[in-house]
Amino acid sequence: MITDSQIEGWLREDLGHHDVTNEVPGGTSGRLVAKESGVLAGLDAAEAVFEYLDVDVTQSLADGDPVDTGDTVLAVEGAATDVLRGERVAVNIAGHASGIATKTRRAVERANEATAGADSTVEIAATRKTTPGLRGVEKRAVVAGGGDTHRLDLSHMVMVKDNQIAELGLEEAITRFDEQTSFATKIDVEVERVEDAPRAAAAGADIVLLDNMTPGKTHDAVELLAEYETLAEASGGITVEDVPAYAKTGVDVISMGSLTHSAPALDLSFGTGE
Repeated sequence: MITDSQIEGWLREDLGHHDVTNEVPGGTSGRLVAKESGVLAGLDAAEAVFEYLDVDVTQSLADGDPVDTGDTVLAVEGAATDVLRGERVAVNIAGHASGIATKTRRAVERANEATAGADSTVEIAATRKTTPGLRGVEKRAVVAGGGDTHRLDLSHMVMVKDNQIAELGLEEAITRFDEQTSFATKIDVEVERVEDAPRAAAAGADIVLLDNMTPGKTHDAVELLAEYETLAEASGGITVEDVPAYAKTGVDVISMGSLTHSAPALDLSFGTGE
């Protein structure tokens, strides 16, 4: 949910203390237009920016909608000053979020193609590698692209990573955190060696994260996890181009930090008086 305080912060950052540029009399209309094809996201935030400024949104596509070059994404009407003050923030948010949705959709499509005809599918998930203050926008963009949010924050799921294992040991770390969590909280354990995957599962991991393994080693680890009721997750520098190879290993989830931290913005343009 986009809050008024978020919008106020976005606008304050852009307007500064003395905006002369947008002091334009009268009313106007404007259109947000796609300059390339992709998948839309962040439109709830873009609409909220204009509505906060008392600008009417007269037309809008929806998050998750595909868009082609030249398509109108959003149309507004209102006081010219307010339309102009809101347009850059709205374009930046929608373009950034739509870039994430577009990249996620490509990864999902590659995974589906690689597993076509198989008994199981592979989830494409994000990570916590999000922009401070924009996690909600970015996680919703991943969902708009067909991906999974993964954990939303540190309280959402326990992840036992290399640092905790280095301090406590694999089994001790899992036991310690399991004792502190609710029955409803899953434990995801990161391993970097094939032979540690069944160790983590046997110690109580709900999910075993196979970190920085090649597709071949990932497949070997998945084979060792077959006798356990645990999910297998692949992660660690996986690109969209890498997705098919990892999807074919039998993992349940492929998590990709690049969905949020490296997705190029979708090219959107805003024009007034149209």
